[in-house]
Amino acid sequence: MIRFYIPAMTCGGCAKSVTRALQSIDPQARIQTEPAKREVLIESALHSDIFLTALGEAGFPPAEPDETRHQV
Repeated sequence: MIRFYIPAMTCGGCAKSVTRALQSIDPQARIQTEPAKREVLIESALHSDIFLTALGEAGFPPAEPDETRHQV
């Protein structure tokens, strides 16, 4: 299971865009988005780095949760 924290994923529309970006890499991946938590969970045989790149290219770069806690 791969888990990413995506600060820019704040709504259902964002979640659909994230899902499309991830499924363009692995159409067979099981993807669960949680906009309220700004998290996406991915079940795939592919390495997480390829998904990290796809999310960044789609405008939804993942971050560590601690990176955004101190921003106001």
